[in-house]
Amino acid sequence: MQINLTGHHVEITDSLRTYVDTKFEKLERHFDHINNVHVILNVEKLSQKAEATLHLNGGEVFANAEHTDMYAAIDSLIDKLDRQVIKHKEKLRRH
Repeated sequence: MQINLTGHHVEITDSLRTYVDTKFEKLERHFDHINNVHVILNVEKLSQKAEATLHLNGGEVFANAEHTDMYAAIDSLIDKLDRQVIKHKEKLRRH
């Protein structure tokens, strides 16, 4: 799985990159057909935003999250993506 990490108005530090990589490994355990991921981290005044697009076998999954803390925004984003990936996997199983 290839992760493209982009920052808008925020510097992507090594610790931030490592945190994102670690969190996305959790998703890969649930569904190993994730081809690539595009993550955008954005800071606007007091809100920290994280959004991601996953390119999967059989479709795409998109989610975004917002919080005052970037790490919390990433956690929330992963939770949302996790639910969507599991739902996508269930759809594939039914067909």
